[in-house]
Amino acid sequence: MNTAGHPEATTRRDLELTPFRGLELTPFRGLRYDPDRVGSLAAVTSPPYDVVVRPDGVHYLQSADPHNIVRLILPEADTPTARNAQAADTLHRWLTEGVLTADPEPGLYVYEQRDGNGMLQRGIIGALRVSDPAEGVVLPHEDVMPHIVADRADLMRATSANLEPLLLTYRGNDGAASEVVERTAEKPPLLATTTEDGFSHRLWSITDPADVARVQSDLAHHQALIADGHHRWATYRRLRAEHPSPSPWDYGLVLLVDTARYPLRVRAIHRLLHGLPVPDALSALQGHFRVRRVDAPLPEALTSLGEAAGSGNAFLLAGDGTFHLVDRPDPDLLTRTVPADRPEAWRTLDAAVLHATLLDHIWHVPEDSPAHIAYIHDAAATVRKAERDGSTAVLMHPVHEDVVRELARQGVTMPRKSTSFGPKPASGLVLRALNI
Repeated sequence: MNTAGHPEATTRRDLELTPFRGLELTPFRGLRYDPDRVGSLAAVTSPPYDVVVRPDGVHYLQSADPHNIVRLILPEADTPTARNAQAADTLHRWLTEGVLTADPEPGLYVYEQRDGNGMLQRGIIGALRVSDPAEGVVLPHEDVMPHIVADRADLMRATSANLEPLLLTYRGNDGAASEVVERTAEKPPLLATTTEDGFSHRLWSITDPADVARVQSDLAHHQALIADGHHRWATYRRLRAEHPSPSPWDYGLVLLVDTARYPLRVRAIHRLLHGLPVPDALSALQGHFRVRRVDAPLPEALTSLGEAAGSGNAFLLAGDGTFHLVDRPDPDLLTRTVPADRPEAWRTLDAAVLHATLLDHIWHVPEDSPAHIAYIHDAAATVRKAERDGSTAVLMHPVHEDVVRELARQGVTMPRKSTSFGPKPASGLVLRALNI
């Protein structure tokens, strides 16, 4: 196969003269809510499981509708085993009662998101062949936390379902897949709803064999970057390894977005350091970083963070009623603490400096301990929780997508929870059951 026209398909496998096996997307019979059995489609949706701010967000979504998808992706019970059993029982009951029903024939799905500010994103939802990193087909850019992978794997085993798609990007260059997406979006949708955040969502199915084949043939030339869902992709890989092939576990539910046509937004993921008061965090920084107080509302403080990040590593600390801009790290300190066996682009990442220098060396906060650190997507929510708990919020500046993609192509993973690509697909619009 000639991949010369597809530079993103250049991988170590190509260099070894091994034929490139690109993205393999397969139709499936989607599970969808029966709109006559729920209050509204908007009321049963949820952000992805790791974006929901627990427990406040879980309880709010539960109260929105008794059938909200959060009862499946974030079940609540006293033990992990009980939570997963509860999710499995809930899914079975909703299927039996007809709250969720399977579409009559397999298909791919075109998914559209719009906001009130002119943002439009379209992509394709399907079951993607699960591959290993060495194949260079799906590129991760972040490390994962084993306990989260184990938690997601237990939930998927219990439910035998992919409950929400992860988000992948590829550079399609207006190929056949994009043509099918745009033509499909001109038809009446299967569903349309507007969620509380102001986003409108529409979904179509692609069931015509010729269109499915055109999409599959085009995607076979491409590789994808994981934009959101590293832990779920790692979970797919774990579960595939547990089941002899061929099996439904050879595939996982994804949303593929052509970012040549629909660029994603890249936002930061913030940190909440439990049990570390802001005065203690600031005191430990003396002599290592410059620290300045920012007496301004959150939006202006984040603007100051962005300006400082333009010339080097910078962070915004909060939790004591104001903001503290932390920048200009001691170069000798960075030399001693940041791993030297990585590319320069990695060594200068804010997340690399945060984890290697601040968390590990200065504050002694274990990055994989939920008792010590939480990862939160919303800056305001992070600040509120820090102020309420007497903890420290570390607000981050986002990384540019090109940096992420280039590091991923080099096989270099970024520190965990380095980026938040969006808009993320709403959970609850289409699910994949592995036994249907």
